[in-house]
Amino acid sequence: MLNFWPFNRNKTETRAAASGFTAEIIAAREAYISGRRGIAELTATSQSCVSLWENGFALAAVTGTALLDRRTLALIGRSLALRGESVFLIRDGLVPCSDWDLRTRYGRPTAYRVSIPEAGGGTSQTALAGEVLHLRIGCDPAAPYYGTAPLKRASLTAGLLNAVESALAEVFENAPIGSAIVPFPESPEVDMETLGRGFRGKRGRIMLRESVAVTAAGGPAPAADWRPQSVSPDLERSMTAESLSAAREAIAGAFGVLPGLFNPATTGPLVREAQRHLAQWTLQPIGELLAEEASEKLGASIMIDLLRPTQAFDAGGAARAFTALIAGMAAAKEAGLDQAAIAAAFQRLDWES
Repeated sequence: MLNFWPFNRNKTETRAAASGFTAEIIAAREAYISGRRGIAELTATSQSCVSLWENGFALAAVTGTALLDRRTLALIGRSLALRGESVFLIRDGLVPCSDWDLRTRYGRPTAYRVSIPEAGGGTSQTALAGEVLHLRIGCDPAAPYYGTAPLKRASLTAGLLNAVESALAEVFENAPIGSAIVPFPESPEVDMETLGRGFRGKRGRIMLRESVAVTAAGGPAPAADWRPQSVSPDLERSMTAESLSAAREAIAGAFGVLPGLFNPATTGPLVREAQRHLAQWTLQPIGELLAEEASEKLGASIMIDLLRPTQAFDAGGAARAFTALIAGMAAAKEAGLDQAAIAAAFQRLDWES
């Protein structure tokens, strides 16, 4: 018999280990497949934040190109919120890509293999980096060519929210909520089943059942044994409401949404402040990244404004500032200051005249 491998025990197989090429490829592919998406995406809290991102981008004011239309901007916002990146193939218009793979050089993409969704089945194309609009957020320094979603960056909190909501769903589906155990003297099982069916569907009615005390185990049943006992689960002691509220607020914060926006006692000023916070510290910086990427790939100077269309400013404060500005300019003219002096004063305030 020929002694070939794998039957040859004297032959040693060598494999790459530690941070070798195979391990890096497997880790990168795992991050690509499962790392960009987090759990708890189907909860109402996450979808509310995703809708805020999507609608905020749909309202954006774009100058310099007609390719970034409302539908495309809405797709970009939703893809960034759920996947952390968005890829579009540049043709006559921007073609959304459902899946992609890429090659890099010095950490920057050089070529893509993209999958384009079609009604009769997707197609795959190969394109250079200049033909692909690739926007990504939350990049890891170890893989700057991949983005990460907010839920992935807060996976522990997302796991808590998912676990609490899943547990509550199972409780309300399977737990005997509203059920009670009513003690009754010893009777045949058939009679007990008939009696139990008699209680069913008798809401709000007075039910009279005749019973007699019996002697069992050496004496009559204590009076306390005749009181009904509820079998509904006690969720208050498990602090379910507090855990659910904390997880929801943390998820909203991960998306850049002030948790107070979802508070039932929220007032108008707090709602406006939450809108300004979301637009100024989350959406507009992403819009600047998109404008930079689009300007590089589309060959035009593109600007994207999400603050003005979303009214992300204090209207009352702006009105007061305008009144003070007019009064200050009038006082400067009365004092005989020239235009250069007024411009210098504006620059000291980091304004432009």
